[in-house]
Amino acid sequence: MMKKILIVGGVAGGASTAARMRRMDENAAIIMFERGEYISFANCGLPYYIGGAIEERSALLVQTPEGMKARFNIDVRVQNEVLSIDREKKTVSVNDIANNRKYEESYDVLVLSPGSTPLKPPIPGIDAPNIFTLWNIPDVDRIKSYVDHTKPQKAVVIGGGFIGLEMAENLHDRGMEVSVVEMADQVMAPVDFEMAQIVHRHMKQKKVNLYLGDGVQSFEYHNGLTKVKLQSGKIVEADIVMLSIGVRPQSELAKAAGLEMNSRGGIVVSDKLLTSDPNIYAIGDAVEVVDFISGQKTMIPLAGPANKQGRICADNIAGKNVSYKGTQGTSVAKVFDLTVSSTGVNEKSLKRDGKVYGKDYYTTIIHPGSHAGYYPGSIPMTLKLIFGMDGKVLGAQNIGYDGVEKRIDVIATAIRFGATVFDLTELELAYAPPYSSAKDPVNMAGFVGENILKGITKPFQWHEFENIGSDVVILDVRAPLERDMGYIENSINIPVDDLRTRMIELDKSKKIVVYCAVGIRGYAAARMLEQNGFDKVYNLMGGYTTYSVVFCQDDASKCGGTLLGEDVHVSEFGDVEDLEEISAANAETIKLNACGLQCPGPIMQVHKSIELMNSGDILEVKATDPGFMNDIGVWCEKTGNTLIDSGKEDKAFFARIRKGKKKAVTHGNTEVVAKDDKTMVVFSGDLDKAIATMIIANGAASMGKKVTLFFTFWGLNILRKSEKVSVKKDFISKMFSAMMPRGTTKLKLSKMHMMGMGSSMIRMVMKKHNVDSIEDMLKMAQENGVRMVACNMSMDLMGITAEELIDGVEFGGVASMLGAAEDSNMSLFI
Repeated sequence: MMKKILIVGGVAGGASTAARMRRMDENAAIIMFERGEYISFANCGLPYYIGGAIEERSALLVQTPEGMKARFNIDVRVQNEVLSIDREKKTVSVNDIANNRKYEESYDVLVLSPGSTPLKPPIPGIDAPNIFTLWNIPDVDRIKSYVDHTKPQKAVVIGGGFIGLEMAENLHDRGMEVSVVEMADQVMAPVDFEMAQIVHRHMKQKKVNLYLGDGVQSFEYHNGLTKVKLQSGKIVEADIVMLSIGVRPQSELAKAAGLEMNSRGGIVVSDKLLTSDPNIYAIGDAVEVVDFISGQKTMIPLAGPANKQGRICADNIAGKNVSYKGTQGTSVAKVFDLTVSSTGVNEKSLKRDGKVYGKDYYTTIIHPGSHAGYYPGSIPMTLKLIFGMDGKVLGAQNIGYDGVEKRIDVIATAIRFGATVFDLTELELAYAPPYSSAKDPVNMAGFVGENILKGITKPFQWHEFENIGSDVVILDVRAPLERDMGYIENSINIPVDDLRTRMIELDKSKKIVVYCAVGIRGYAAARMLEQNGFDKVYNLMGGYTTYSVVFCQDDASKCGGTLLGEDVHVSEFGDVEDLEEISAANAETIKLNACGLQCPGPIMQVHKSIELMNSGDILEVKATDPGFMNDIGVWCEKTGNTLIDSGKEDKAFFARIRKGKKKAVTHGNTEVVAKDDKTMVVFSGDLDKAIATMIIANGAASMGKKVTLFFTFWGLNILRKSEKVSVKKDFISKMFSAMMPRGTTKLKLSKMHMMGMGSSMIRMVMKKHNVDSIEDMLKMAQENGVRMVACNMSMDLMGITAEELIDGVEFGGVASMLGAAEDSNMSLFI
């Protein structure tokens, strides 16, 4: 007898059930209902269509009703909404939206795949026209149209989960200033706090504003702009707001039919995916599943599990008796340049369940390279492994740039088969220098876990610093140069290679916490000490790299030196590599065309480009300004960057620069602070001298120098507003101000003025040669942080008031000038 199967909902679960069912039973009558227009689309690709990475809308449509009919002989009914289920009659009531009619359809087996829907809490103002959620094709069409037509400049994303961060990236790619608001203290809930800090740092580097630990109180919309008021009282303005707070199951149909539900609104199913009705199955986001690790009931809305459940559901309808063994939550996401991936349980969930670190489980954090360090392009990743006291692998998290999800996939597979850390050490994984190391990061995580469980090393975690006693010795075993880049407060420094001869300086009765950059040299030092009679030695997991990303981003008081950035490379032996020795093949090359710009334009562009690059990367610059050849060498020397080579080719000058770190000037053990500021006293109000002042000031600022311009007497006219300002003055002051030029547009040349023709001619020549105007230079100087101070005494004598000067000017006397000159190695009088 032909079986009649009705499937409610398409996309991942429903479409998979239908396709598998047809393969299992060629004669079954299969009808799929979808209240929308689309039965199967790439919902995970929707943010990238908005951002432009996916150019064609049609690429989002995985399958069509016509395609399903032709390939699988499925009766697909789009814009048909199932309204109710009559379990006794085994019928469903359907609303044919397109034809405005209602009808009933009988079934032998009913499959519910209703999915989930974005949360939209009752926050005041949430229905504003520029507030959106993203879940399906109509959503993406609305958002794409709004972005394309209104061209918003500021975006606020509410929620720091997968979709929220993907939307943040794609709106950023569209040129918007993006802010992310997250009620929790971190983004990306599947990873633990210290791992999320890597994501926070990367997003900040991308100029994304993060508001963490803060929720939304209200939205206030007016004329295209929404003011997002946070619970902290902060106000964030947005031209477009994306809601990505979370999802809830669309289980109303099941609930109305009297099927068993859990407290979160999820449909309760057996391991065969049967509901409390023997003729009704349920799959996907709306069902309660078993956590594969803990065995607890949970809800995990992911596309991968939904697809697998669809297959298993079809097999069971066909009489195959297959069980769904649970979901372990394996996931991966792209966050700008980072890849964030995880599987199994995280440490937060273990602690919520009452588990205690060191009694119920251990964790390791390592920072291996993506492949062999000697092969170009190896990039560090951060891999966290969580395992039980018996060694059983419980979960893992990995963040980096290359080869990240590959390692998580290996560990996810190991978890499925009940593997331990000891098994990870024995895995034989594919190796070639461009792809991995002879000891893969998965092997390395296993090695560390094995050492902990066998008592070979005692781990110390970053969070244990919160309760560390004063009697604990924190031992930094890195080289002094590394320590200059940052260190843990109250630590002492004995380089690992000096430790054998200097361990006499340490007290064997005290607890010693050893750390290096990533943990490798720390382990070597700990073993050295333990075998020389020190029995309370601990190694900091993840080393200073993990410590600094947790503690040093927002509060530098816990970190000496400077923050260890993510661009610091560590070799497979744990040593920090000298970027000077990394070959050009290992670095990314960025090209900059500064042709047509005159001094200081090319240097300014180089400065901006270098700021955005990673240490060790190479900038290839082309310029047509002949002075660039001399300037670039001086700039590199003063800023601590390396000029690899320079010269002239075709009709342009070129330079190749490697970004490097500027080293502090030291004398013995005492750091000497170099006086490197620039001070200029601007006495003249002549146009040519004002131009020269701004060229020098902007050039110095582009080299990272602190520049102070002290305007006195006639030089004050450079700072005057061009429009007349109504202020009260005595007769003499009025006479003075009337006779003096008002702002840069009225300045005269010191020579060849020719009744104003000279000034006009010099401006015309500057424009012809792509030299910025004096007005643009003045604005640029302010944007570059050049400090402009107007002399109070001169203002009084010249009859100029503060209201007549441009915004951003400070006011001071001779002490201000002398104070700035004291910290300068160059003082000019113009």
